[in-house]
Amino acid sequence: MSKTKLIQQGDVLIYSNAQIPQDAEEVNPVNGRLILAEGETTGHAHAIVLADYPNSKLFKTSSGTFLRIHDPVILKHEEHNAVEIASGDYQVKIVQELDPFSEEIRAVQD
Repeated sequence: MSKTKLIQQGDVLIYSNAQIPQDAEEVNPVNGRLILAEGETTGHAHAIVLADYPNSKLFKTSSGTFLRIHDPVILKHEEHNAVEIASGDYQVKIVQELDPFSEEIRAVQD
């Protein structure tokens, strides 16, 4: 089995060699893009433009978000460098942070 690789763009983490669960439901594109994560305050998005990469698919389950790439793609964001993602199945996660005042772990907000 090949080694898991981590790709990061800002607060988005993308892990290779994912197993997409059987109960995964395909996510519909928004304005022609697959949105992996969207900024809560800026409205900026980590996205794949489907016109450029029509065979890409995004899935959601109760256990998380998953991405299936058939041909290499470019992940874009308004404030980060573009990132190339090779063919394969991936799990998408958001960086977590500890709030020292509330002592709670939460997703980093963009």
